[in-house]
Amino acid sequence: MPDPLVEEAPAKVNLTLRVLGRRADGYHDLESLVTFADFGDRLTLSPGAPLRLTLGGPRAAQLGGGADNLVFKAVQALNARAPGLVLGAFHLDKHLPVAAGIGGGSADAAAALRLLARSNGIAPDDPRLHDAACATGADVPVCLDPRTRLMRGIGEKLSPALALPRLHAVLVNPGVALATRAVFAGWTPGQKPAGLLDVASLANLDGERLSRLLAAQSNDLEPAAIELAPAIADALTALRALSGCRFARMSGSGATCFGIFDAAGAAHNAAAALSGKFPQWWVRACALG
Repeated sequence: MPDPLVEEAPAKVNLTLRVLGRRADGYHDLESLVTFADFGDRLTLSPGAPLRLTLGGPRAAQLGGGADNLVFKAVQALNARAPGLVLGAFHLDKHLPVAAGIGGGSADAAAALRLLARSNGIAPDDPRLHDAACATGADVPVCLDPRTRLMRGIGEKLSPALALPRLHAVLVNPGVALATRAVFAGWTPGQKPAGLLDVASLANLDGERLSRLLAAQSNDLEPAAIELAPAIADALTALRALSGCRFARMSGSGATCFGIFDAAGAAHNAAAALSGKFPQWWVRACALG
């Protein structure tokens, strides 16, 4: 039996999220600047063993290990496009909150696709991987190669990887799980900030200019998410009150929020202060990028 293979599944953070409109098929066209944290879940594959998924880690109890898990959906999607894959036994070490707007399930699914590609000699740029990611979930394509990118469409249109300065952040989840579908259902068109982002506008930025550019942007799903879960507003207020917080925003469809700080030390101090004040919240200092 081959040695087990391991892939990290880093947390996804939507630094910006613009909802450009509702499509005829019920989905929404988006523009989002997506980046990744320096921590997340971990997925292990034992190639050739009977297909199964076992769960561990501090958040395992929040997950279902059945056929609806996105790891299984990703396996099925790739196997349909590359028949005869050697599959195996997966083990997921779960650390990220579930239904939290930071792409935990999507990151896990993308890690499963990378593991199957490695164990079956499929090139990372094989279009079948991207197709399988799209079939698995809207956030899976951007998680397939977890580097900072502009994401458009319903998640399938990705820019080349962007070389942006690292950001120091505190992530906060106030213990609320939100269904993405419900948040989008509550979205209503509103006034947009001037100008969409593009690759050119994100080139050659230092940390100060990047922070100013991001602070002028928004997450258009925040009002709908706060209506469903008022604790999100409490998390944003608490982040904005922390010393050194440049700006705070919700990620994805919530309920995880993030604050951006000038330095790693400031972020870690802020996270410690927030954990002391709200011990029931999930709080994590990290680097993004």
